[in-house]
Amino acid sequence: MSRSVIVTGGFGVLGQAVAKAFAAQGDKVARIDFAQNAPSALEGALDIGGVDLTDAGAAASMLAKVVDAQGGLDVLVNVAGGFVWETLEQGSVETWSKMHMLNVVTSATITQLALPELRKSPAGRIVNIGAGAAAGKTGMGMGAYTASKSGVHRLTEALSEELAGTSVTVNAVLPSILDTPTNRADMPDADFSTWVSPAAAAKVIVFLASEDAGAINGALIPVSRGG
Repeated sequence: MSRSVIVTGGFGVLGQAVAKAFAAQGDKVARIDFAQNAPSALEGALDIGGVDLTDAGAAASMLAKVVDAQGGLDVLVNVAGGFVWETLEQGSVETWSKMHMLNVVTSATITQLALPELRKSPAGRIVNIGAGAAAGKTGMGMGAYTASKSGVHRLTEALSEELAGTSVTVNAVLPSILDTPTNRADMPDADFSTWVSPAAAAKVIVFLASEDAGAINGALIPVSRGG
């Protein structure tokens, strides 16, 4: 049965891979992004650009459009976010607030708004994007980013207990380094073969969103192999 899926950050590299994976199995997919236009089309997808997910009003308006167009909501994948490498001494404290807004507040805002629709689904699914770097000791320049991703992890765990006993599960995937053009440009001497392809990460996300994954709730799943 075709489900209704929202992928935030849907115009980015990982978001596009996730949306493509859901569409390939026949789901109705809405790609949501702060950017105005998607870099490439996805047949059958509902694209809504220019959405600031830290703005509850804008997020609610977008959600209403998706629910109307796709007949409800079954799956929410929170890919939207950002990354900054910056030392505290040479950087700005404002970066910490920016990372919190981009990575935590975006997810919390749309998730809170989407919960009434997700509860109507016989198998509502929320999948967040955490970070492997936020699961252990943080390296230099990674403080603001990993602090925000740790917030995503804690949001996932707390919400999973809040939703215990309902039809909705919430989990997170924690990629190591994603193999994206930006990361390759930033780290040209790295061994790209050890990085995680967006398509491989998307397969894990699609599984966590499936009915077969109904017994998994509150999990932080490391995704660290190439693929």
